[in-house]
Amino acid sequence: MVSERKRVPIPIRVEPGADLPAAQRTAVLEAVNHNRALEGALLPILHAIQDRLGWIPPRALPLIAYELNLSRAEVHGVVTFYHYFRQHQPGEHVVFLCRAEACQAVGAVSLEAHAKRALGTDFHGTSSDGRFTLEPVYCLGNCASGPSLMIDKELHGRVTPERFDELIGAGAA
Repeated sequence: MVSERKRVPIPIRVEPGADLPAAQRTAVLEAVNHNRALEGALLPILHAIQDRLGWIPPRALPLIAYELNLSRAEVHGVVTFYHYFRQHQPGEHVVFLCRAEACQAVGAVSLEAHAKRALGTDFHGTSSDGRFTLEPVYCLGNCASGPSLMIDKELHGRVTPERFDELIGAGAA
């Protein structure tokens, strides 16, 4: 009598990043390949990914770790340590509001409260229409012209609540 062997399924190892949309996977791999030879390549790679995508998709972390021969925990630790890196897709425009002391001394606290009310969100959140994400920064290097903010990559100084409304109403002009 021949004994029957129990069939045990063989687990299939999924390639890291296989679940990423093609455009995100391409952006991650291009950032990795362009920067991998640099000393301390992880930070430049994360910056390049965020520059291309606007955020660091959490599902990209295993692919980054695999490509750099790092643990997922190491990559996750860097992404979560630096407030600059976003783990959620931002709105169409990102508003960076300075919270440094020089700006606070000339009205940034009231500008912050106004911005939160006007956009209907707190820091790290996105307006309900998806147009604006509000992010805190701790210096924009525009101390003599505070309070300052940056919309996408355009710096604005001496921003009052009224000027904020103009800028947002102009669609981040």
